[in-house]
Amino acid sequence: MDTATSADGITIGFDQVGEGPTIVIVGGAFSVAADGGALASALVDVGFRAVTFDRRARGSSGDRRGSLPEDEAHDLAAVIDAVGGDAFVLGHSSGAVLALFAAGRGVPIGSLFLSEPPFRFGTDEPASDLAQRLQKLVDDGKSAEAVVTFQLEGVGLPPEMVESIRQSEQFPALVLLAQSTVYDAALTAQVSTPTPEMLSVSQPVTILRGEQTFPILITAADRLAQEMPGAELVIVPESVMHRPDPSATARAVRERV
Repeated sequence: MDTATSADGITIGFDQVGEGPTIVIVGGAFSVAADGGALASALVDVGFRAVTFDRRARGSSGDRRGSLPEDEAHDLAAVIDAVGGDAFVLGHSSGAVLALFAAGRGVPIGSLFLSEPPFRFGTDEPASDLAQRLQKLVDDGKSAEAVVTFQLEGVGLPPEMVESIRQSEQFPALVLLAQSTVYDAALTAQVSTPTPEMLSVSQPVTILRGEQTFPILITAADRLAQEMPGAELVIVPESVMHRPDPSATARAVRERV
């Protein structure tokens, strides 16, 4: 794994595969670089160099308590700079929010591909103190409770699903990412409604969503497309319930760059 150094000195780990135009994949909540492997391979198959990275407080990347959404935008900028300074960006879920936030702050990004960003536009917002409560749980050694709280309040998963996840073999890996829930909660709260700078970015924007996904994500994608002049909304039938289909998503990207 290669590394980049963010503006505040934090080390960000990233992987790159393939040859061709560079596209950086920004994962969502609880994802690490390896989780983007299938999508990266599909992008390589259609002629891209694909880059996946661990957002701060995940996997091989470092952390600084009290990090802000602006710091994560700097992390993305550092990765883009490390891979040559010229890249498209494909963000999924909160990673799509981060990608658009970074573009609105002037991070040098080519075309933007935003997969099911969870913008709420002021409707059914989580409690305003969620990020602070998550941080306290982590600081108190209650990382498992932070994960559960984020899933219930930040994501809005039903209690029975959250309990099933808690009993699953994957739960310990999620607990290791508990600090990252603080940053996801802070990011999605700060720009739950995209800022004017985000809505007026100059680069081409494609908004991707599945036909079968959570209603809140359908509403978010469709409204974002309406709010962004020139943005293209693309329905990817193969992507189901907030899981982007690698091959179909790669084809949609290849057709637009």
